Amino acid sequence: MPVDPGSCRVLILAAGQGRRLGASAPPKVLLDFQGSSLLTRHIRILDACGLRDITVVIGYRAEELRAEIVNLSRLRERLVLEANGVRAPRVNLVRNPSFRNGSIVSLWKACAVLRSGAPVILMDADVLYDGRLIVRLLDSPHESCFLLDRSIEPGEEPVKLCIDRGRIVDFHKRPRIEHQWHGESVGFFRFSPAIAAKLAERVDEYIAEGRTQVEYEEPIRDLLLTRDGSGFGYEDISGLPWIEIDFPADVERAHRVVVPRLIA
Repeated sequence: MPVDPGSCRVLILAAGQGRRLGASAPPKVLLDFQGSSLLTRHIRILDACGLRDITVVIGYRAEELRAEIVNLSRLRERLVLEANGVRAPRVNLVRNPSFRNGSIVSLWKACAVLRSGAPVILMDADVLYDGRLIVRLLDSPHESCFLLDRSIEPGEEPVKLCIDRGRIVDFHKRPRIEHQWHGESVGFFRFSPAIAAKLAERVDEYIAEGRTQVEYEEPIRDLLLTRDGSGFGYEDISGLPWIEIDFPADVERAHRVVVPRLIA
């Protein structure tokens, strides 16, 4: 069922280095699009959707990200005073000094959010997107929900959400289970409190086993397979503008193709 944004906690994974953009590039989440960084765009979209409790995991060049949040918070404080007490989002920062490991470590560092007893919105930070994607997550009838796009490039780079007879059966760059069709995962998820807590348990197991080089999608896939897809749904956001930023060509395409289609 649709979820009350005020009851949710948001977790943004923004610790990565983004090596594929080149040594001179800033942290991906600080890339600028029309005068606003990806990080600032995240906070503004989430705020507009009524999501007030936001945790950002930082690592690479962490102080630059911290400064961006502080500057944005100061701006929001001024705007809140002008708007007669509308509450600004609270942004909590969690440091991951082991950001060169897999992104599962970032998720592990913020497992307290997963165990909070609240619905959780989990997000990759390196995505430029239209705010309607977040609305789709919040309005979905599925308590635990993935976003997928049917427009998917061939190859192993996209993470694929695999569907068979309307049910999610696999979630991987290289799917191993037969399915009817697949789309690209946006990297945004909504988890019920129970599923979020189960995910925290699975992440703990990975870390205890020393599996720190894997990406955070692996324990999510484990939950899917263990439950045979039960309790999980998806929303098809095909046609809405978004792009994951991994390579210099993605930055160029974001400016040229995605930005002109974004709804303010």
